[in-house]
Amino acid sequence: MEEINFRRKIILLVVLTICLSFVGRLFYLQILKGNVYKLKSETQAIKAQVVYPFRGYIYDRNGNLLVYNVPSYSLQIFLGTFRLDRAGLLGHLLGIDSAEVYNLILQNILNYRYGDVKIMRDLDYETVQKIQENSELLPGVEIVVESKRVYNLQARMSHIIGYLQEINPDELKEEQFYDIGDYIGKTGIERTYEIELRGQKGKRYIGVLGGGIKTTRFNEGRADQPVKNGDDLFLSIDLNLQSKAEQLLEGRRGACVAIDPNNGEILALVSKPDYDISLLSGKDFKKNYEQLASNTQNPLLNRAIQSRYPPGSTIKPLMATAALEEGVINENTTFYCPGSLLYGDRAYGCHGAHGNVNVVRAIQASCNVFFYQTALKLQIERIAKWGSKFGFGQQTGIDLPFENTGVFPTLEYLKKRYGDLKKMPTGGLLNYGIGQGEISATPIQMACYVATIANGGTYYRPHIVRAIRNNILNQISLLKVESRNLNISPKTIEIVKQGMYKVVNEPGGTAFGIRIPGLDICGKTGTAQAGKGKTDHSWFICFAPKDNPKIAMAIIVENAGFGAAVAAPIARELLKEFFGIKEHLAGVDTTNVAPD
Repeated sequence: MEEINFRRKIILLVVLTICLSFVGRLFYLQILKGNVYKLKSETQAIKAQVVYPFRGYIYDRNGNLLVYNVPSYSLQIFLGTFRLDRAGLLGHLLGIDSAEVYNLILQNILNYRYGDVKIMRDLDYETVQKIQENSELLPGVEIVVESKRVYNLQARMSHIIGYLQEINPDELKEEQFYDIGDYIGKTGIERTYEIELRGQKGKRYIGVLGGGIKTTRFNEGRADQPVKNGDDLFLSIDLNLQSKAEQLLEGRRGACVAIDPNNGEILALVSKPDYDISLLSGKDFKKNYEQLASNTQNPLLNRAIQSRYPPGSTIKPLMATAALEEGVINENTTFYCPGSLLYGDRAYGCHGAHGNVNVVRAIQASCNVFFYQTALKLQIERIAKWGSKFGFGQQTGIDLPFENTGVFPTLEYLKKRYGDLKKMPTGGLLNYGIGQGEISATPIQMACYVATIANGGTYYRPHIVRAIRNNILNQISLLKVESRNLNISPKTIEIVKQGMYKVVNEPGGTAFGIRIPGLDICGKTGTAQAGKGKTDHSWFICFAPKDNPKIAMAIIVENAGFGAAVAAPIARELLKEFFGIKEHLAGVDTTNVAPD
């Protein structure tokens, strides 16, 4: 009997334990987790909510922060669940009428947009709070956190950095990474390094109720995908030099490119007129962009890489290099300059009667007659060959978008242009010798060309970004420096450098007025024809010092006259800034500058 009672007690204990387990589980499910499971049971779908990365920062060559981000709030609507009868309420909260809300939605529909669309950006915090407080009355409406570019710039640098803009339908077809309403780099390094800067979006999965109200995170966030912020860029730009160049070109139309001839790093790149880049960051983008685009001075144009000009006499060191390397002249060859050259039925003028001149003196005095004769000896095939070697007629490969190739005539080009070479203007070849005719070049091409002479014949691909920091690994990687050797003999380089040295440092040089005691500057002036009835363009190319150069520059000022009078003095001030020359120097005498 006792054994039976014991067994009954064991069975009772087991049953009681099982019952308590069921009761406990029911209590957990219905009381503790009741609201959670009720919400999940009412959920109609699981929705992936995009988490936007912060775009990479941008620094100068010394680690100074130039561009960073702050949080920005955007209003997003899911068209599938938004109730149109709530447009009035939404408009009231946004400070606009319901008709404008309808219009914003209609614009998205007409652009074939569906799903989540952003209809307003850069909302102030007060408006965000109002919308969140009324979220239950606004199904399909939500606030998403994005980032907004902020600029901490000593110089404007608008054409270097560039701006962001909402991606357009054509770009969406080609770019799978983006969604409707996303921003993408449109110009400058923001465009070139878009992939590095943009980062990787994350995803947060949440439940959506029948009314479009978003509720709990799906699976407690275990299925979420983490966001990856963009990589940081370190530029080669020297901020002090960039700022000085912008100041010196203020109020003019033109460009300046300064480059390190030893590696192709861009030290300064200026295009004027320019614009305040912060105008194109925020909710007033459209209005500000339209004003800039309609400005007759075209501040959005990057003249440093997009505008092409006849190089004028700045092409003469190239012609000298080609003639010396091809053996059509040597350092002792002289041509007589009486002040012009009679060719065909007309006389082609020079800046003066220079008498017998060799190549060094011809560069120093910018003797047209010498280079007319040189061009006739070279002929078009060899001129085109050396133009191509120095990068003319082709993109330099700078890490900025929309670069122009310029024009450097080849035999094929001339045949296509004229059909029969006999129809080519009689003095066409002579004009090539002095950088006129069909020849045109961009300031970046001119900077690379003079840098190649400066370093002894190595052409470096110009670049603005020198390093990239991976923010996941916290590693900084220097960019590979691309180069090619032009195989110019040291003797030729020395002869051409000697001529360019005399341009600045000896009487009779066309830029003698800008010499700086203690600094061996090598340069070449140029005055390029701008078209009938227009004032000539002012050019100056240079590098310093003559031996072991640290900087090379190309400067153009549109419709400003002689190169020696305008562009060269600007270069002088920039060289003083770069080399830290603080002592007072005598002003530049431009009253009797050489006409070139």
